Amino acid sequence: MRIRYRNVQRTLSRWHSHAFSKKYLLFTNLGVSIGLSMLGDTFEQSYERYTGQIQGWDRTRTLRMGISGFTVGIVCHYWYQYLDYYYPKRSFSTVVRKIILDQCICSPFYISIFFLTMGLLEDKSWEEVMEEIHDKAWTLYKAEWTVWPIAQMINFFFVAPKYRVLYDNSVSLGYDVFTSRVKYAKKPEPPKKVSGARALDLYNVYSNQNSPRPNTT
Repeated sequence: MRIRYRNVQRTLSRWHSHAFSKKYLLFTNLGVSIGLSMLGDTFEQSYERYTGQIQGWDRTRTLRMGISGFTVGIVCHYWYQYLDYYYPKRSFSTVVRKIILDQCICSPFYISIFFLTMGLLEDKSWEEVMEEIHDKAWTLYKAEWTVWPIAQMINFFFVAPKYRVLYDNSVSLGYDVFTSRVKYAKKPEPPKKVSGARALDLYNVYSNQNSPRPNTT
């Protein structure tokens, strides 16, 4: 039993040293980002099925969320490398500066890349993508300000640079669920316009129903 445990431990140790090495870190981060994006959508679809909003699991939707995890995973990987290269210290002022840069530069870019990727996968026109960004991006960005400043303070103070994307995606699993909900939320239908002739017909019907009946006595 001990020998088997040691063999498993050695295997995991070798995998860890390879996965988080400089050579393979990009691939590890992309795998984590893709996997957790798909998992977040799976959780959201499970909730939607439970509440009767959808009938079955949309595998294409989950796959698209995974592909979006690939594109935003690239952004996260190189963004953290940039921040740690130019701001390597862990002082309070440096961490605050990193958080401000992350929220004001990376977050809007990250959200835009997400919607552009999904628009491409859904074969939407440029105008449709811009409309969706206009309708939904602000909701996601506001939600980011409630979660990420504190999460990133922990990230930049205590987490080793090679684990930043792993930490980021672990925290963002709940945010990925919210992202899937916002992305696939149905836009409320505008009220139907009634033509002039139809409005006149409705008025006549209403008038006839409420007009006083003649006294027959």
